[in-house]
Amino acid sequence: MRRARAAGVDVVALTDHDTVAGHEEARRSRPAGLTFVPGMELSCRLDGRSLHLLAYLFDPAHPRLAAEGEKIRGDRVRRARVMVAKLADLGAGVTWDQVAAIAGDGVVGRPHIARAMAEAGVISDPAKAFTTAWIGDGGRAYEDKYALEPAEAIGLVRAAGGVSVLAHPGTPGYEVPDEVIARLAAAGLAGVEVWHPEQSQAERDRARRLADELGLVATGGSDDHGALTGYRIGAESTPAEAWLRLAAQASGTPS
Repeated sequence: MRRARAAGVDVVALTDHDTVAGHEEARRSRPAGLTFVPGMELSCRLDGRSLHLLAYLFDPAHPRLAAEGEKIRGDRVRRARVMVAKLADLGAGVTWDQVAAIAGDGVVGRPHIARAMAEAGVISDPAKAFTTAWIGDGGRAYEDKYALEPAEAIGLVRAAGGVSVLAHPGTPGYEVPDEVIARLAAAGLAGVEVWHPEQSQAERDRARRLADELGLVATGGSDDHGALTGYRIGAESTPAEAWLRLAAQASGTPS
């Protein structure tokens, strides 16, 4: 929260993967003048590929959404354990204790395994873990996890009073075709992420065009994962008018 304010951010959303556990700490820690938006990045799967859905301003106590989040988090642990075991079979010196220590109180995910691999000297930096040689989609040590169908996730977020935005639909490994985005818009999708540090200008142009054609809100964000992405909070942002338009569609409020 302090880094966000120092970067000149006025409104910041916390969208950890499949959890809202950090929200209260974020509220307590925010400096004066910084508005906090509660959120979550939901794990979805479409046609055998990962798809990420940003959810904002929903009721975290909504029973169905909370239950799905718990189910996803539980399967993340199973998946991570299986991947660590596969890495051991491949001769990579990574243990579950290392991964669990890196994840701490957070929801365990592939970035934690990647960091453990880098610390063990298996790879030179965490980004190199996300290939078919290691834990990238379809990789030798990859394991699938439970995830929601995106249309179902959009419906759950709406039922909980929130709004959903398709995350980085043009970044490598997470590409979403135009016709799929159109179907998600028809299912209640509120926005699409246009400005993202790893999204090319061509993909930004495509996402912006689709947003205009489908009546979606064009958003942006830093997708800051701390050390993993180089502490880039504030690198990209959502225009003020777009944020107000998005917030007007939700029943929840920022703080």
